[in-house]
Amino acid sequence: MTTTARRGRPRGEGTDARILGAAHELLLERGYDGYSMDEVAQRAEVAKTTLYRRWPTKDHLIVAVVAKIQDDVPVTDTGDIRHDLVTYLEAIVAGLDRMRRVGASADGPSAGLVAEIVAAAARHPDVGQAVRAVFARRNATPLALLESARARGDLNPDARPDVIFDELAGAVYYRLLITGEPFGGDYASRLVDQVLAGARTPSPRAERS
Repeated sequence: MTTTARRGRPRGEGTDARILGAAHELLLERGYDGYSMDEVAQRAEVAKTTLYRRWPTKDHLIVAVVAKIQDDVPVTDTGDIRHDLVTYLEAIVAGLDRMRRVGASADGPSAGLVAEIVAAAARHPDVGQAVRAVFARRNATPLALLESARARGDLNPDARPDVIFDELAGAVYYRLLITGEPFGGDYASRLVDQVLAGARTPSPRAERS
């Protein structure tokens, strides 16, 4: 008895990965305004119903793409908090620079896709909830890195990992979304040095105790 091999991809195999890959490519090529859910489905070779069942709007799909991009950035704990933060921040800044160029025009600096995501999160509560969930999950890793550094004495005992991370991330997104200034080659290392200097200086309250 002979069997005939089934043609095509097994049903459901790698569907999410193909969709997210196609969506990422299309976003980089066309930007937010030129981005079409139907074309994503065509590129990923899936039915439109399959796509919409997973992500009901293009904003939901973009959030999923951003989550994948973030997950592709490794966070390692080598025991050297400066090295680890600079490595992590340089990867984040490089990714944001690529996203900044999506939708940029000759008129001047642009926050590109990042600004569109922020706007979508403000317009639609469910998209905002999805964005916050993505960042909360992802930020848990660098927060744990900072907590580990504090536990081994690399930071002041009263240093707050959440505040340190807010200083780092806040500076990056302020430059991206508000001033539009370029990050520059040594921006990440300078920012980390400045923030760590404060986190390693005893606070007046700790000195008095």
